[in-house]
Amino acid sequence: MATQQVSHISEDATGASDGSLFSRLRRWPDLEAPELFAADAADRLLVSEAQEFLTGEVSVVVIGDSYGALTLGLVESGAGTATPVRVHQDGRAGELALDNNAENVAIGRMTFRHLPLDVELVAQAKLVVMRLPKALDQLDEWSALIAANAAPEVVVLAGGRDKYMTASMTGILEKYFGQVTVGRGTQKSRVITARVPRPDQAAEALSRLPQCQHNADFDVDICAFGGVFASSSLDIGTRALLDVLDRVPGQQNQHIIDFGCGTGVLAVQLARLRPTAQVIATDQSAAAVRSANATVRANNVADRVRVVQDDGLSSQADNSADLIVFNPPFHSGAAVHADTSMRLFAEAGRVLKPGGELWVVANRHLSYRAALRRLVGSTRLISQTPKFTVTASTKDGGVADAQRRVTRTRKAPRGLPNESTRNNFAN
Repeated sequence: MATQQVSHISEDATGASDGSLFSRLRRWPDLEAPELFAADAADRLLVSEAQEFLTGEVSVVVIGDSYGALTLGLVESGAGTATPVRVHQDGRAGELALDNNAENVAIGRMTFRHLPLDVELVAQAKLVVMRLPKALDQLDEWSALIAANAAPEVVVLAGGRDKYMTASMTGILEKYFGQVTVGRGTQKSRVITARVPRPDQAAEALSRLPQCQHNADFDVDICAFGGVFASSSLDIGTRALLDVLDRVPGQQNQHIIDFGCGTGVLAVQLARLRPTAQVIATDQSAAAVRSANATVRANNVADRVRVVQDDGLSSQADNSADLIVFNPPFHSGAAVHADTSMRLFAEAGRVLKPGGELWVVANRHLSYRAALRRLVGSTRLISQTPKFTVTASTKDGGVADAQRRVTRTRKAPRGLPNESTRNNFAN
């Protein structure tokens, strides 16, 4: 499929004043800005295409719903009356946004249910509405899970924006389904329809997950499920931080956080360097949390590392951490936005103890040092490569607490455990 380039983000707007359900949705607690939207034309197209299948007591599953547009749009169209719509969202902020939006538009939360990415999510489903992910390995895992466990008559509607869709996505669906058709484009979006699952081939693919490989340079096994950054390889930013990790200050019995942990490699190395420390590996992505748990187990440090899915650091107490290590994102979903990292730096500043340090690795062209001084404290250069810099910022009391505080909701979506039960040791 040809990829159509679109340069105007405003074309994703849903009509802020038209009074429709889509126009009333918010991204909160994720980053909000005038040019960022909670729903787009692909969401509207998917809900429209699903209408003909919402008959009788059809069992509906939604995967990859960014902020609730798919789930709530389908419920408004009649889904969830007999049995709740089963929903999986990879991002923690997306789960919270769906619940918040349901309340704001007066749609009962008994009409949908949050579930992890497992058999229960898709078992005997007859309609799956899926927003196509950017990561092909994530699409592969989702497609295999559906084909292996959904009803034989399942219909999968997989949609997205033309500018993000490729022929490889169709090829992945064709591995696991006997009939795959690509729909016509509408408002620079389209839907791929898949039928006739191939459960044996799908089950064989799922049996190979997670993918694990050994990195000899750091003597660490890296494990990854679909959709986690860098998969089971070691990205060069994390490598730059690993190269200087033995220089981090402090004693044993520290409270250390690997913020945005991905596959959990930094958490593993920190547990090795500080055997009596309490290490927390946290990420907003469910795929990352699953991967980090697998990596922690593979490296035999599950008794010393706690893996947490969190919206930022919202479950961490003020002034509680001695050390935070961070390879920050510079995007919010598919949108690149400068405020994404700023908000997360502020959260790190809130969570650090006075005198605690935030170690950050970032692309050299991203000038974060002024922001780190403002949001955390005095900042020094630790190392520099042709592509990356590593800095250390000390919380020294020079910044008002109000600057660091970021209002977050900690309320767990219905159907998921609360924070105290989600923050489990890997086992």
